[in-house]
Amino acid sequence: MAASSTSFSSFRYGDSLSVVAISALTAVLCEAISWLLIYRTSSYKSLRSSIDKASKKLQSMKARKMDRVEASLKESTRDLSLSKFKSGAVVAAVLFVVFGLLNSLFEGRAVAKLPFAPVPLVLKMSHRGLPGADPTDCSMPFLYFLCSISIRTNLQKLLGFAPPRGAAAAGGGLFPIPDPKTN
Repeated sequence: MAASSTSFSSFRYGDSLSVVAISALTAVLCEAISWLLIYRTSSYKSLRSSIDKASKKLQSMKARKMDRVEASLKESTRDLSLSKFKSGAVVAAVLFVVFGLLNSLFEGRAVAKLPFAPVPLVLKMSHRGLPGADPTDCSMPFLYFLCSISIRTNLQKLLGFAPPRGAAAAGGGLFPIPDPKTN
């Protein structure tokens, strides 16, 4: 018991703070790229406005003439997804480079200590590439992944870049879910 508390207290938090800070900076950089390539364009603004109008109209209409408005909403959502897809390659390249750099910097080093022993499936992800058998050691890829998804999602909401509410409800996007009514 004393050995585990000693190893926990001697653990440096610098690595974990570095990964979290780099993850936050990467999220800001990716959103800046997205703003340059997508969010400031007039086509994005008109598509977003079209989606907002169609979703409000769809909610107010409920049952009557829903199909026409719903089709318009799906088309606008698909067009919006296509416009965002263009900058996706640039953002993916940035994330790939940053991940590769971090992976080489923190290879084989625990960057955080988990306050619990995770279930086996999560343990395989959180302990990936680490020597030793301490299940509370956390690898850089796991911490970076958790930080990236949480920080970027919240940053998009904060900056107002999150997809319009009607876009998700319309089932649009690049790969829409088939409509059971039409099949």
